[in-house]
Amino acid sequence: MNLLSFSSVMNTVLSVLLAILILLVMITVHEFGHYLAGKALKFGISEFAIGFGPKIFKHRFKKSGQLFSVRLLPLGGFCAFEGEDAEGKSENDFNNKAPWKRIIVLVCGPLMNYLTALFIIIISMFAFGQLTFKVGSVTPPPEEISAEYCLAEGDLILEIGGRGIYLTTDAMTALDGKHAGDSVPVKVYRGGETRTVDIILRADCDFENSSQVYKLWNALGIGTYGEETNGETVYYYDIGTQNFRFGFFETIGRAFMYSFRIAGTIFKVLGELLTGHLGLSAVGGPVTTIKLTSRIASQGAQSFLEIAAYIGVNLAVFNLLPIPSLDGSKVIFCLIEWIFRKPVPRKVEAVIHAAGFVAILVFAVLIDILQFV
Repeated sequence: MNLLSFSSVMNTVLSVLLAILILLVMITVHEFGHYLAGKALKFGISEFAIGFGPKIFKHRFKKSGQLFSVRLLPLGGFCAFEGEDAEGKSENDFNNKAPWKRIIVLVCGPLMNYLTALFIIIISMFAFGQLTFKVGSVTPPPEEISAEYCLAEGDLILEIGGRGIYLTTDAMTALDGKHAGDSVPVKVYRGGETRTVDIILRADCDFENSSQVYKLWNALGIGTYGEETNGETVYYYDIGTQNFRFGFFETIGRAFMYSFRIAGTIFKVLGELLTGHLGLSAVGGPVTTIKLTSRIASQGAQSFLEIAAYIGVNLAVFNLLPIPSLDGSKVIFCLIEWIFRKPVPRKVEAVIHAAGFVAILVFAVLIDILQFV
């Protein structure tokens, strides 16, 4: 193995380790949220574990009797409450606590993920600025559109139609339903100053799903460039990113808004999947997630923070969905018990959650397989 190939292998290994680290930290943070809420509400806790599989380190606290363990497989973790999967035997068992207390414990896991992601976003924006879209080049406009109604090379896109732009989905939402020839106010940073330019669209913006980014760039007149790949020329839109710094309070506000926009994108994609507007091949499972995370996380400190925050918000939203085995589903069962003053039989609930867990695993494997078909 030559030095170049060894370096390439080590870079790949490091990238994968960074991805696993992000996932492990976010899952541990999630479980720690459950743990903190459980301790505060005096739930019985038998074990807090980082990772899955055989224990490689363990320590039992004498005063509380709780076990802390680190396990071999660094892709998970759990906070095991006493009496969580059966009828409680003592007043501190999970299922013997009031439903509202259980709901707080369940929600605090996703909440901790969100707060961690928000903190990371704030740190990233203050350290580097907000990533904005930078126009590389613009296609020559038709004769009826003068240059003053076009984006210019080097423009940083800050807002479209009064909507702050953080993700491509923000720009697509701002332009959705508009037609070629429509004028849209776009706030840009150009020539050392912020200005609002009325841009005349070059194409219709009839987005069927969030993957049709090419329609967005066509409408805004973004240019293209070609690269030779395996003897063929592949064309890309000439749009990049560049950091832009806002004032202190605006940065704080934008950090919150960015976290909300990430969450909104997740709901948007889920909606498109359920309605059939987006195929399963457009999303990925654990293998694809680690692959993508490793590639982005290895690009630098800001990219590492960005993908960590994105995963944090994803975990928060996903775990609150009413899907069996997830926190959101368990909250639903607690609400049923709270409203009707009688729980769903514990064995029935356990079977539903077990079936949901298996279904999630099968779905995750399926969408990963689709990436390679």
